[in-house]
Amino acid sequence: MRYELRAITPEGRIESVECQAVDEQAARQQVEGRGYTVLAVRARRELAMLWRGGERFPLPLFSQELLVLLNAGLPLVEAIETLAEKERRDEFRGVLNRVVGALKQGLPLSAALEHAPSAFPPLYVATVRAAERTSDLAPALSRYVSYQAQLESIRKRIMNASIYPMVLLGVGGLVSLFLLFYVVPRFGRIYEDRATDLPVFSKLLLAWGSFAEAHAGIALGLLVALVALAIYLFRTSKDKISNAMWRLPGVGERLKVYQLARFYRTTGMLLKGGMPLVAALDMAAELLHPVLRERLVAASRAISEGRGVSASMDANGLTTPVAMRMLVVGESSGSMGDMMDRIAGFHDDELSRWVDWFTRMFEPLLMAAIGLVIGAIVILMYMPIFELAGNLQ
Repeated sequence: MRYELRAITPEGRIESVECQAVDEQAARQQVEGRGYTVLAVRARRELAMLWRGGERFPLPLFSQELLVLLNAGLPLVEAIETLAEKERRDEFRGVLNRVVGALKQGLPLSAALEHAPSAFPPLYVATVRAAERTSDLAPALSRYVSYQAQLESIRKRIMNASIYPMVLLGVGGLVSLFLLFYVVPRFGRIYEDRATDLPVFSKLLLAWGSFAEAHAGIALGLLVALVALAIYLFRTSKDKISNAMWRLPGVGERLKVYQLARFYRTTGMLLKGGMPLVAALDMAAELLHPVLRERLVAASRAISEGRGVSASMDANGLTTPVAMRMLVVGESSGSMGDMMDRIAGFHDDELSRWVDWFTRMFEPLLMAAIGLVIGAIVILMYMPIFELAGNLQ
């Protein structure tokens, strides 16, 4: 989630700072780590951002274009100036101009990027800072572009898998609303003054039809109020829902694997960029659920005290059987960064297969549930006809 913080800068000015974090505490720690004193924190809603016309800085595109210009032989300052000149949006051009101004003052690129925290997250800044120590900025940018592409690939697979169920829910909901607000009221007129002994649910459905026809505005208002209440309860109980999902058998384990895959990929990228292991673990901790983040703190402490990486991670529940064996191999070979990247790739493929299986199982169940709801409404509407036919006989 994206957060907006009111904070005092190290120079004593009060500024608004934006950052991406899993919760409010992580956002506060992230900003305080840059030397700010946080005064207030509030979540920034995506719909509100779109209403105000706000957009996120296109960091993956910026990194890719900067990489192309650097590989073409342009100096760093000139490359960023070129990207600023081609940028059509004023706010993004302003971000790049601030970075160029800081570079011309003699600051390194990582420090210049810190002048625009809303555009360049701490993970990106840390990647650049690690690259500056080894003078391999272009390879670091290439790793970051690849890292973002892999994360986006997983996100798209999950989103694509959810499109069809969402379409089914939307169509089923529209059909149900059409029956309840158009068909049922007309059936209710047909059955007026019929002293038939109907089932309770049929009576309730016909009573709803009479009410919806006589007070359509109130009925629609009630429906909108129920939807708004459901959205409000979902937003206010999001953490509880998330914690409940983590406790579900099967689902909780997959959520853990998904977060560990992102964590291993991020840590591997930072290690390959030259960042020390404990610092890389602390930087990647922001991607984890609070429960896993607490375990990582204990694991980092054990690693700092000299225990092995695989043993520390496994003792704190931050591995899978496959990850544990591959971490042992990475420790013995000294290629921990590459091994963590391979662990993430293995679990990404595992998650993709699970998402495909779950989608194939869930879609028929969802279609059956929608069919049952619509079928129940239709049967309850036609039940009076069956009763009338029985009375005639």
